[in-house]
Amino acid sequence: AGTVEFMLDHDGSYYFMEMNTRLQVEHPVTELITGQDLVQWQLLVAAGHPLPLTQEELSINGHALEARVYAENPNKDFLPQTGTLHHLSPPSASRNVRV
Repeated sequence: AGTVEFMLDHDGSYYFMEMNTRLQVEHPVTELITGQDLVQWQLLVAAGHPLPLTQEELSINGHALEARVYAENPNKDFLPQTGTLHHLSPPSASRNVRV
């Protein structure tokens, strides 16, 4: 199991970007809009079972967004930078918001 990423051009052409033999860190976004547990799927496939659904059986419902806070130093080729986060105001968790 893994992740294959493509980019779609305005003319409908698509281009291969990368393949990872693991779930992407963004997999909760896919889980939120499909209602599927991708970690469970990965464990099933690793145990030799087929995928639970085909591509045609999946549906996308709604939208999801993931945001991350990075500390990078632009003066040092954007290398990671440690420091103190002085303010963070995340949204409140709810049925539609996972924090």
